[in-house]
Amino acid sequence: MKSSSLFRFLVLGLMLVPALAQAQVSCTRGGLQRAVDFYIDAQTKGDFSGMPLANGLGYWENEARMSIDDGIIQKPMNIRHHRSIFDTDSCQSFTEVIVTDEDEPYVLGTRLRVNHELIADVEILWTTTGYWLFDADSYLRYSSTENWDPIPARDRDSRGTLVSAANAYLDAFLEGKIDQVPWGFPCVRIEGGLYTGKGTPNDSCEVGVPSGVNIANRRFVVDEVLGSVVVYCTFGAGSANGGSGAPDTHLFRVENGRLRYVHTLTHLLQANFRGN
Repeated sequence: MKSSSLFRFLVLGLMLVPALAQAQVSCTRGGLQRAVDFYIDAQTKGDFSGMPLANGLGYWENEARMSIDDGIIQKPMNIRHHRSIFDTDSCQSFTEVIVTDEDEPYVLGTRLRVNHELIADVEILWTTTGYWLFDADSYLRYSSTENWDPIPARDRDSRGTLVSAANAYLDAFLEGKIDQVPWGFPCVRIEGGLYTGKGTPNDSCEVGVPSGVNIANRRFVVDEVLGSVVVYCTFGAGSANGGSGAPDTHLFRVENGRLRYVHTLTHLLQANFRGN
């Protein structure tokens, strides 16, 4: 009996090993996806207790450090669509989250950082009704139909190329040198919910790029497999002539070195906009 019981215990233990390995978050693509799964479940329930969080967790909303106990992650949300990119070099993920509830719609950009099988950073930039060009229904309609499939290995751009493309686009806001941006055609932009595309091969993301604004405080999450890079930044340095300093994310899809999709979220009340 004892031998039989020991045998069953060992078998059960061996069966649990793959399940435990699958449950772990890590710096692999699968491990980062698992971290995102924990986050999506938490945001859906408004309960982060199931997330494997590190001691000394860093939690930010809209560039401001705060306690996760007071965060928007505590608000249950009916998530209609989400898309993630994974940076295995820096152990980070970025997830675009769209919530189209009539009373409380949101679009969020959430960054996670993994450290030794625990989530060490949670950073959320959120927008909702009354914020810059916000329209969750429009955002859902266009974002959910785009093709962000993995790029074949032979055609993938390097990490440096992706970061350079993002920087060239954001640099154009300050000096207006749009000819130095690697524009692709077609290229479409979703800005808060406003869509620049018309469904033609000549669709361009050049439309409405301002000048004289310093896109500052840039931080990157890069995914070569998906040809994607997101930049956390501030829309200007916060000076009277340099933009509001509003927290912002720019998510880019780059194909063959050229921009294909641009998604932007800006945590700025429409009423507070003071530009042209």
